[in-house]
Amino acid sequence: MSEFILQAGYYGYQSGAYAPAAANYGMYGLMIVIAIAGYAVQARLQSVFSKYSKEPMPGGLTGAQMAEKMLRENNVHNVKITHVSGHLTDHFNPATMTVNLSDSVYSSSSIAAVAVACHECGHAVQHAQGYAPLVLRSQLVPVVNISSRLATIVILVGIGIMAATNNETVCWIGVGMIGMSALFSIVTLPVEYNASARALAWLTRTRMLNDRQMEGARTSLRWAARTYLVAAISAVATVLYYVMLIFGRRND
Repeated sequence: MSEFILQAGYYGYQSGAYAPAAANYGMYGLMIVIAIAGYAVQARLQSVFSKYSKEPMPGGLTGAQMAEKMLRENNVHNVKITHVSGHLTDHFNPATMTVNLSDSVYSSSSIAAVAVACHECGHAVQHAQGYAPLVLRSQLVPVVNISSRLATIVILVGIGIMAATNNETVCWIGVGMIGMSALFSIVTLPVEYNASARALAWLTRTRMLNDRQMEGARTSLRWAARTYLVAAISAVATVLYYVMLIFGRRND
């Protein structure tokens, strides 16, 4: 990406268009800030998860057992709890109707593990109830899978065409393809935040956790959600960057 930024700045100064070049350097700075923020949020998430992984769940119930309990009490009976390898690789798969819990969640009886497990069950409940943002995100998946693989190639081809003919059409098609990934990230936000809200509401109703333990679960899910927020901001910034790149070359 840095080579495009340098090129955008070069073309801006060559034409005397200081503003487009400055805007591109501004986007470069924004990308760096977002990358640092993403690293900080991930580091904080790992720290929070590590802290509350040492906080035992009352009764010694594991993440898998609490997940099964939450699904059952929300009248979701067609979803299976499975174990997958990795750390915080937990996810709900609507294609296989499974809640997949990672090594650090499935058999752990900690507050952090239970919070994550219940969050993933929140997605299963969303699916069962036809939660609109989840439905939209599922519909976007095949489109995003294709567009994310081809977008960079399309933009590179478009830049070549624009340099030779001043025709921006292919470039804008590429930007639109990147925009689909940004849209997916934005739609993901309410899906993730709502799943956490469902998990916390259910944990509150069970009255299995005291106030301090509930705060631990809440903090764990809050920092997990912030990783999606940073990802969404990064995706939107990427779209803006390519828009500025096209405008910068237009001014050449």
